[in-house]
Amino acid sequence: MAADTLVVYDSGFGNTAKIAEAIAVGLSARAVMAKDTPAENLRGLKVLVVGSPTQGGTMTQYLQQYCKDMPKGLLDGINVATFDTRLLESDQKKGLQLLMRVIGYAAPKIATQLKSKGATMVGEPAGFIVGGKEGPLNDGEFERAQAWGKSLRTA
Repeated sequence: MAADTLVVYDSGFGNTAKIAEAIAVGLSARAVMAKDTPAENLRGLKVLVVGSPTQGGTMTQYLQQYCKDMPKGLLDGINVATFDTRLLESDQKKGLQLLMRVIGYAAPKIATQLKSKGATMVGEPAGFIVGGKEGPLNDGEFERAQAWGKSLRTA
């Protein structure tokens, strides 16, 4: 496993954890929950991937605080990618579809937070689909996450 690469995530019902593990397999890295990884442990990484379930259009409260508490410049020189788990917009009623378009998703907001800490973003923030608030993951999402992780090796 690449010691200079890490996937850090928060998860509520285990779906984001499964996606983080799949990405880590693709990257030949390891995945750890943010609560188990002090931000200072991120220094010296070459690649960092950070993810969260989308809750109310953003990341979990824990991950928001985790990112906020990072010292400015902590991620200088680190290539970062972000992901989230989310509902499929087209499967929702019109009102929720509109709300989802307006409030957005966690991954782009994580990217914004991490850029402010010095990160160099690689690739577009990615979203992986769950069938409901508690899951499960939609068919093929684990494999798609693995492939996305593998693609980050060359990004």
